[in-house]
Formats: sequence, C-alpha cells, structure tokens
Amino acid sequence: MTAPEREATTTPEHDFGIPRGQDASRRDASDVTRRDASGPARDAPPYEGAATTPGQNIDRSTGMGRGAASGGSTGAWTGADGRDGADGRTGAAAGYRPRGTLRVLVELRRQWRRRRTQLVFALIALLPIVLVAAFEIGGQDPARSAVTYADLAVTSGPNFVVFTLYLAGSLLLPVVVALFFGDAVASEASWSSLKYLLAIPVPRLRLLRQKAVTAALLSLLALGLLPAVALLAGVLWYGAGDATSPAGDAVPFGRSVIMLAVAVGYTVVQLAWVGALALWLSVTVDAPLGAVGGAALASVLSQILDQITALGSFRDLLPTHHAWAWIDLFATDADVTGMADGLLVSLVYALVFGVLAAYRFSRKDITT
Repeated sequence: MTAPEREATTTPEHDFGIPRGQDASRRDASDVTRRDASGPARDAPPYEGAATTPGQNIDRSTGMGRGAASGGSTGAWTGADGRDGADGRTGAAAGYRPRGTLRVLVELRRQWRRRRTQLVFALIALLPIVLVAAFEIGGQDPARSAVTYADLAVTSGPNFVVFTLYLAGSLLLPVVVALFFGDAVASEASWSSLKYLLAIPVPRLRLLRQKAVTAALLSLLALGLLPAVALLAGVLWYGAGDATSPAGDAVPFGRSVIMLAVAVGYTVVQLAWVGALALWLSVTVDAPLGAVGGAALASVLSQILDQITALGSFRDLLPTHHAWAWIDLFATDADVTGMADGLLVSLVYALVFGVLAAYRFSRKDITT
C-alpha cells in the first residue's frame, strides 16, 4: 500500500464537517481559517457547494475570493446562487449598513411601550393636579401677604408654574433624567440582550449614541410636559395673571410665558450632567438601579454640599449651584450671569462623563 493510500485509510470519517470521500477542494475551503496559522482567523465562503464558482479562485493569503481575469476582482464572495456574500474590504455581509441598525424611532417606540415610561409620564402629568388639590384642601387664602413662592403659587397661572418647577427641580426632575439615561444600557445587560444587540451587529458607539439620543428625547418630553400641564392647570384655577416674585417684581402674562419657556430650556441643559453621569454608570454596571440611584444620589449630594457656606467659592464648581438661576428671569432687571455660569459648569461635567461613557463602553467586555 502506498503512502497516499495509507493516509486515506487513516483519515477520520469527518474532517472538519466534510464526509470522507468528498472532493478535497471542499475540505480545503472549509479549512481556510485553520490552515493560515500566521494570520487572524478568516471566515470560509458563506455558501455550500464547491470551494469556487466558475471564474473565481480562493486567495489563501487573504481568505477572500478573487474574480476571473476577465471580470476583475469582485471584492465579495459570490455564492452558487449568484448572490453576494461578504464585502471583501470590510468582511461585512453584502448590503449591511451600520447606519441602518437600531434606528432612533424604533428604539423610541420600544422605550415608550415600557410600563415604567408610561408610569413616569403619568406621574409627571398628575403632579400639578395633586398640587392644586393640596392648595385647595389646605384652604390657603390668596389675599394674604405673600412672602414665599408657595404663597405666590395660588395668585396666578405663571406663579403656579414657577412654584412647580422650583419644587420638582430639587429631586423629581433629576431622578427622571437619571432614570431614562441610567436605564439605557444597563437594562439591556440585565436582560442579557446586550450581547445580541452587538452581534446583529450594531457598532458599540452607535448603540451608545442611539440609546443616549432616545433617553434625551424622553427626558426633553418629560421636562416639557410638567410645565405645560402646570400652566394649563394654573390658568384654569388661578387665572392668567402676572408672574410675581417675592421681592414684588411683576412680569406680564405674555412675557412670563416666554420666560417660562427659557427657564425650561435652561433646566433641560443644566440637567445634562445628570444624564451623562447616569449614562456612564449605565455602561459601567449591569444593574439599572445602580446607575439610576448613583446619578440621583450624586445630585442630592451636590445640593447638600451647596448648602455648606464654609466651602465658599468652591460651591461654584458644584453642578447644582446654579440650578435655580432661572428664577432671576422674573425680576424687573433680569440677570443671566448665573444662568451662563450654570450652563458652562453643567456642559463641562456632561462632556467629561460622556467621554468616559464612550471610552468605557468601547473597551468593556460584554458578557451579558
């Protein structure tokens, strides 16, 4: 018996999934990645049948298909049915477009259908109604001397909105922003669906960006819904009067509505640092509660430190130090210096936490 015959008789029944006795060219095609030990693993042709189609050869140095001399290089695998397989330049399947994966509208619909999103918006819409009921039950006299924003809340619709924003800005609004951003990636990890999203494949930074955009849209809608419902309830119960400050400054109704819109816009941007921090925590931990709670606690801690006057000018570096700077808009001579400082500090924090989130997520081992 010759050496080739002895080798044939000792060949296992299956060699990498190729039954004994079949054409050796198919075995070679299946073993493209195994024979090239000097380079990274490369995929075999994504089709069944012969290793090559007419006019096409295998370039074993790259693991790619080569077109016939008459047709030139095709740059992609061509299956037996004539359809393209993988892009020769990127290795991606033909027709794959990263920009077509995980679209914002699809993710937005998915998040909107979640029960926690619907409950958050329901609670935000009910808050002004609860405050109106509380003032009515308390029997506060609107004609008495007004010295606080709580006393002014029942004098006009704009004053009611100012009080609602002032009350919710300390805890409720930061928690809402932290909820949408902190739940963005950590929820996928807790459901063990994150690795499947990345295997679609969705590029990591695109996934993070789409999640952040969706969270930002939901946060913007929630932060806009609260003053809108509060203004409607305030006008119906307390009338369309002037916006009055505790110092006695009065702003006409029309101008006060514009100032309220500016105040809401400032609040949205000022809370960007909470969203960026929650997003960073969301890609760091696998539990949504840890990300949401961590960002909310950071906001509370910043507010506590801001009350310590012994810190002096260091309080200016706290992200919540200028959180209520929009109150100055309702003064006779509005001063926007505090708002400018607050926007600058918040955007710097948001940029730092956003970069940390992108850096962490691009290098994290995804096991869930």
